[in-house]
Amino acid sequence: MIAPTNNPAASIEVTINADSIDTRQADRDGHLKSEDFFNVAAFPHIKFVSNSVKQVGEGFVVDGNLTIKDVTKPLTIEFAYTGAATDPFGNKRVGLEGEAEINRPDFGLTWNAILETGGVLVSEKIKLEFEISAIAQA
Repeated sequence: MIAPTNNPAASIEVTINADSIDTRQADRDGHLKSEDFFNVAAFPHIKFVSNSVKQVGEGFVVDGNLTIKDVTKPLTIEFAYTGAATDPFGNKRVGLEGEAEINRPDFGLTWNAILETGGVLVSEKIKLEFEISAIAQA
């Protein structure tokens, strides 16, 4: 069980290097990094900063702001507790998994292509999945 953490000072800040996008397909990666999508030359980072971290049962609900390109929107992520262990270096770790969904046009990611069948190539919804191994502070 995770120690209770309804600590008002608890916070999370994540910065992702947008140039690190790797879908294992070079042409698609290049397109995602271009001005059509993330425009990594002008916006090199994707950032999430929490406003609150609340324990709910054995999991957590994290409210914060996600910034992609120059657009910041609120985002809530629910995390489930997946276990605890001591790693080979003596660190106490806990595992958490979470997910959230965003609407990519809300963040200025509007490129798309119409398919012959009448649909579109890229969905507007993006599912974000998180697998976290957190180390307890000494």
